[in-house]
Parts: sequence; structure tokens; C-alpha cells
Amino acid sequence: MAKKSTHTAVTAGCLFAGIGGFCAGLKSASVKVLWANEKNEYASQTYAKNYPGIRLIQKDIKNFSVIGDKLEPVDILTAGFPCQSFSVAGERKGFDDERGQLFYQIVRIIKEFGDQKPSVLLLENVPNLRYGKGGVWFEEVVRNIKLAGYWLGQHNCKVLNTAEITHLPHRRDRLFMVALAIDSFDCNDFNFPLPNGKPLGLGNLVDKTKKKAPDNYMEKDNRYCKIIKRKMDEGEKGSIYQLRRSYAREHKNECPTLTANMGGGGHNVPFVKDRWGIRRLTVEEYAKFQGLEKIKFPDSIPEKEMYRQIGNAVTVPVAEKLAKECVRILITRGGI
Repeated sequence: MAKKSTHTAVTAGCLFAGIGGFCAGLKSASVKVLWANEKNEYASQTYAKNYPGIRLIQKDIKNFSVIGDKLEPVDILTAGFPCQSFSVAGERKGFDDERGQLFYQIVRIIKEFGDQKPSVLLLENVPNLRYGKGGVWFEEVVRNIKLAGYWLGQHNCKVLNTAEITHLPHRRDRLFMVALAIDSFDCNDFNFPLPNGKPLGLGNLVDKTKKKAPDNYMEKDNRYCKIIKRKMDEGEKGSIYQLRRSYAREHKNECPTLTANMGGGGHNVPFVKDRWGIRRLTVEEYAKFQGLEKIKFPDSIPEKEMYRQIGNAVTVPVAEKLAKECVRILITRGGI
């Protein structure tokens, strides 16, 4: 049985907050976000514009602390910590990479709360964190979270695909880990969301009725445009086509995983064809696939940075489903 809470609202704090994917999901689950931490200046500007009522501390997490930043205790702590060192697309240095080592800052902050540490941890990363290096990286994460005083095992960690558990046709696989504090709960029986049925069709998210800005369209004599066009001529009109270095791949019913590097061109960029030509997905379309259709960007944010921020974000409906289960477990077992 969980310990009784002294407050009535479920509260949360967000580390590596980005532009607020976790925050949006938490708010949709009626969780009160008290504070957030983000280092990146552009991401912080976007976060502040969309969540003016939340205290955002913009600084390197290595300089972030419970006492120094006067952090209120929270029920839920979220952290979508850097994934580059664990991703199959990177050098896979894991905890030998400075970015991978930032995971330990989460553990440090948890310990700084002492006996007021969060009851629930909600962590997110790429699937390869679980499977890479023969499972050694994953074992290191689990070991450290356990030593910090939490229930966490294989069954409390799951790779979720956005297209399978939400209405969004976005093939985005991410590893989510949910840990429950040992001094608040006698076990960890968190329930991950189940498959949700058929997502929306691509036509609901991709607008082909209006001509987009000229820089969204590929020049017809561009060699990559020719590669994509050949694939489009073979495939279906309503599909999304993904540029993969020297070839193109068709995605008939869903968008490929949106990543941070798509705004700068290069491989993995998704394209569609409308009556005006072959074009990349717009910022607004990217946002819809991430459940961020209400996002507002400051005028100071370059378009390339908008793509990067959206690609880095946690998909909002996924975060909402996880947050609702966190709330359920806190209320039914924690007396909130």
C-alpha cells in the first residue's frame, strides 16, 4: 500500500523537458506540472511560449539541483534523457559518451530529494537502450534506479509504437520505463497502454489542398527528386515516401519516425506529392503527427529548429496515456 499524500493534486516535474511533449500529456491527464528543466535555448523559448504558467529553469542539468533551484517535491518525475549515444543511428558509445552519462544526473536529483523523492519515475529513450551492447546499458539503468529506491524490472519497461496505441499514424517506437518508489508502493504493477485499433488515415494529417511555401518543394532536376519520383510512380498516391540516402521507401498507411535531423535535409526526410510537385512535410504536418497541433513557436525560432524540436519531442497522446495510468496508480494506491 502506498503512503498517504499530504496534497490533493497530482504534481510533476520534467527533466530534459524539450518543448513540452511530456508536459502536454501530463496536463491532459490533469497533472499539475510545477517545474521543468531544459538546457537548449531555442527549446526553452518554445516551452516558455506554450507553458507560461510553469516555472522553467533553463540551465545545464549538471548545474541543476533541488536545493540550489528550490525545487518543490513532486509525485511524478519525467525525463526523456539524451538518446544519441544509445541510438542505432549514432556511434553507440552508451555511457562512455558524455551525453549518455547525463542519465546519472537524473539519479543524483532523485537522491537530493531525500525522503521526499518522487513516487513515480517516467523515463523515455530509444529502443536500442534496452537491446544495445547485449543489454548492458539497460541493466545499468535498472541497477541505478533500483539503488535510488525504486521498483523497476523488465516488465516495467516497454517499447511503445505511437501508431499502435494512439490515433496517430506515426511509426514511432520508443522505450518507456516506469519506476515506483519502494517507500510508497509494495510492488510495481504499472499497466502499459494496449493497442488502440486503427489510426487515422494519412489524409487527415497531410494537407494537399493548398500550395505550400516554395522551399518545401524539390527542384525537378534534383537527383534525389528523381529517386523519389520513380518510387512514387510505382507506388500509391496517398503514401508518404521516405528518402533513404540512395533510395526511397514507401509508407502506405503511416508516417515514418520523425527525427531531429529532418529539417536540415538529408536521408530519412519524408515526402509527399501534391498537385504542385514533390515536397517535404511541413512544420504544421510534423506537429500533427506528434500530437503537437497546438504548438506555437516564437518568431525567433528558425524553421530548421522547429523541425528539430518536433522530432525530439515525446508524442503527446502517448505521454497522456502513460500519465493517466500514473495518476490512477497514485490515487488508487496513494490516497491522493
